[in-house]
Amino acid sequence: MAEEEEQDQSTTANVTTMAEEQSSSSSISHKTIKRFDSFDIESRTYLGHGSHDGSKVMKWSTVLHLAFQSIGIVYGDIGTSPLYVYASTFPNGIIKHEDDILGAFSIIFYTITLSTLVKYVFIVLRATDNGDGGTFALYSLICRYAKVGLTPSEQAEDTNISNFKLELPTKRVKLATWVKSRLEKSDIAKYFLLIVTFLGTSMLIGDGIFTPCISVLSAVGGIKEADPSMTQDKIVWASVAILIMLFMVQRFGTDKVGYTFSPLLLLWFALISSIGLYNFIKFDWTVIRAINPGYIVTYFIRNKKDAWLSLCGTVLSITGAEALFADVGHFSVKSIRISTCFITYPAIILAYAGQSAFLRKHPDLVSDIFYKSIPGPMYWPMFVVAILAAIIASQSLISGTFSIVQQSLSMGCFPRVKIIHTSATHKGQVYIPEVNYLLMVACVAVTLGFKTGVQLGNAYGLAVVFVMIITSSFLVIIMTVIWKTHILLILLYIVTIGTMEVMYLTSVLYKFDQGGYLPLAFATILVTIMFVWHNVYLRKYKYESNNKVSPQMVNDIMNNIRITRMPGIALFYSELVQGIPPIFKHYVQNMPALHSTLIFVSKKSLPISKVSPEERFLFRRLEPKELNMFRCVARYGYRDSHKESEPFEKMLVDKLKEFIMKKNSEEVISSSNEQEELLRSDEIERIDKAFNDHGVVHLMGESQVFAGAGANLGKKILIDYAYDFLVRNLRQSSNHSFDIPHKRMVKVGMTYEL
Repeated sequence: MAEEEEQDQSTTANVTTMAEEQSSSSSISHKTIKRFDSFDIESRTYLGHGSHDGSKVMKWSTVLHLAFQSIGIVYGDIGTSPLYVYASTFPNGIIKHEDDILGAFSIIFYTITLSTLVKYVFIVLRATDNGDGGTFALYSLICRYAKVGLTPSEQAEDTNISNFKLELPTKRVKLATWVKSRLEKSDIAKYFLLIVTFLGTSMLIGDGIFTPCISVLSAVGGIKEADPSMTQDKIVWASVAILIMLFMVQRFGTDKVGYTFSPLLLLWFALISSIGLYNFIKFDWTVIRAINPGYIVTYFIRNKKDAWLSLCGTVLSITGAEALFADVGHFSVKSIRISTCFITYPAIILAYAGQSAFLRKHPDLVSDIFYKSIPGPMYWPMFVVAILAAIIASQSLISGTFSIVQQSLSMGCFPRVKIIHTSATHKGQVYIPEVNYLLMVACVAVTLGFKTGVQLGNAYGLAVVFVMIITSSFLVIIMTVIWKTHILLILLYIVTIGTMEVMYLTSVLYKFDQGGYLPLAFATILVTIMFVWHNVYLRKYKYESNNKVSPQMVNDIMNNIRITRMPGIALFYSELVQGIPPIFKHYVQNMPALHSTLIFVSKKSLPISKVSPEERFLFRRLEPKELNMFRCVARYGYRDSHKESEPFEKMLVDKLKEFIMKKNSEEVISSSNEQEELLRSDEIERIDKAFNDHGVVHLMGESQVFAGAGANLGKKILIDYAYDFLVRNLRQSSNHSFDIPHKRMVKVGMTYEL
């Protein structure tokens, strides 16, 4: 079996069948090949699974260009945290001891350094999936290196096959192999990983709701410094107006929004760092002592429970850190690292250092520390820039939300929604209208409901910590199974960063009834939607797999004198990768006419971010050859655009001709019959004539499902009510998956009793 795994690792996915490639290898016997269907094996292979860092040769000019753009997209959230962190850390406005400021600043400093810089910038960004980040990227990596995925195209034959080459049995490999084996053999572990992925995705979407609310409210609230008569209701309605405008500009795309926002956020970082440095020098430069973690210990000893509860505020200093990872697909790892290390991190640390120095002299002003610490002449410029920065703060999580919804949809875990690729240069930049408007409604409702930043901070903190812990949990698995990191380094990560995140979790959970329930409520709704959709998706696939049309039945159907063959090419779409879908039999029973060339096309989502166009299609001829029928798998990663540079049908037909020519050339070698060679060349001409003269008809297989007779109440609720509700209210037309002309599309419907 090890030889099969090794062969699977080294095989390049091509339009040729794997059986042919394997037959040329002396390491696998002919008997071994016959145990599998060559097309089934071929459809599960792909190029690039050995590389997961997304590293590409990129010019430094491009890297710096993306680094500049990333400032306006990624860092708005974490960059505007100085607006509200200290006010949330001491919510009653009372600082009991002057060294409490040093303790709080020390916590903030080490939280930002360990979480943002060490964890995300230098560790988590190594775990990108071919340059893409987010919870699904981590999950896809784990699925590729350990067979824990629940995607329906995975069959029983590959349960013992791994997608990485086995190494010499050192202690690290033994640990990795043991953990991988445990994960692969446990159905509970597989479902748990999937549900946790759903939860992490849902919580990150929750971040996209809370970030705009708290950032804009905190920024607009600064108007009270200039006009004390300004009521909270007016501030709330002004914030709502700003939020609506923000979501309205999302349609222009990340590329244009990034260019607009980046200069503004650069100005913001310049101002907060300059003011921070000014206050640091003027009031108390000795706050640099907070680098000593001993101040954290004495802070907890002195304040006990209050110190623990204050973590609900300090955790807000890293809100948006997850965006570094979630948004990396819009840019690149190098660009994110450059912009973080040279701009964001120094500016934020200086801002908190300045606020800490100011508080050493004015501890009674902690509730309004951001605006109180601004030198008088700088108030109005900072107020305007703060509002603009708060608007930008929302952008990072909104962009991240679009990215993770796209990933969820591609993995069959989210109802179909419209994906708009807003940049021809950077394929990761997308806009999803339905999600954008739902986020807008949610943000407006939350802002009007809470009205102040205190309870919003409690809700926000819970969402942030949950996502961070899920990321760390997946990262530990990746470090163990994929990277084979030394056990001592893994333990060091768990003891330092893991312990810190668990401490934060216990603190934010304490305020569950003070707003912390909201992200869990949102997450419950989203996880339910994703679970229902994915569960029924698996059930449908299993039904089609169990009822697929056998090769003999295809022969019988095609030899039926009632069946008429007409000129042209028909592409028959279904989700079934292994075999002919049952809807084909249903079609010919009601429409006994088929085109001269028939291709069964199925889309396969692979647990990787991208598949190159050259490796998009896999073909197999259905025998006998005279039927002129083919099976085709169109393979996509979860970040691939389905709107190709040229029409989908042309790409498919061109690749089909390449497949036929390659097959013909191989057959010519084994045959010297000139007549057979002429017949093979005629096949290409017939396909060209059918394509050019008669065109392509797209037959879309669509199924309606209902719970079968005898189904229990839970199954009926799942399929007949929950899934049916999603289909009727959220699902878009299925032709969004490919670039299919509406005038040449025919939908073929069938009802499945699950």
